[in-house]
Amino acid sequence: MAFPDGYLNDGEERILNLKPHWWIFAQSTVFVLLALVIAVLIQAGPGTPVAYVGWFLLVAALLNVGVVFGKWATTFFVLSNERLIFRTGVLTKRGVELPIDRIDNINFRQSLFERIIGAGDLLIESAGESGQSRFSNVRKPEAIQNEIYRQIDRRHERRFGGWFRSPTPPKGSPPRFVS
Repeated sequence: MAFPDGYLNDGEERILNLKPHWWIFAQSTVFVLLALVIAVLIQAGPGTPVAYVGWFLLVAALLNVGVVFGKWATTFFVLSNERLIFRTGVLTKRGVELPIDRIDNINFRQSLFERIIGAGDLLIESAGESGQSRFSNVRKPEAIQNEIYRQIDRRHERRFGGWFRSPTPPKGSPPRFVS
């Protein structure tokens, strides 16, 4: 499911449209597998209280997977040429919008395991009330950091005619993200 174009302003161009990393499903999947093993192991016979507990655990685990999938499906991390947009929520919604011009600093954090699977966290500092925004389970956080800096540079070049340069990431082709 893509981020709806109706949320973009006139002339605003979507650069990246990302979902959280698949790693968010790992805990729920392990929960389902453990519940399935427990349900199979404690099959003392149909209709016994122990069997009901096993099946209850399995149903609870499957519901948990459904909730995690719902959160994943309704979470958007979008970078446009004007702003960074984050939206999440199924029943209740939460959103963050950071204008590109207001972003002061971008840090990323990855553990060794996160580096292996290509996930991590972004910490974006901005001028204004929000101060810092942390985005967890982001795919390829270093590449996203570099792309945000590229968009900041392009925005400054459009607004100031190229005489102002912000700190830029290493030159190269923009990152490719596979949905």
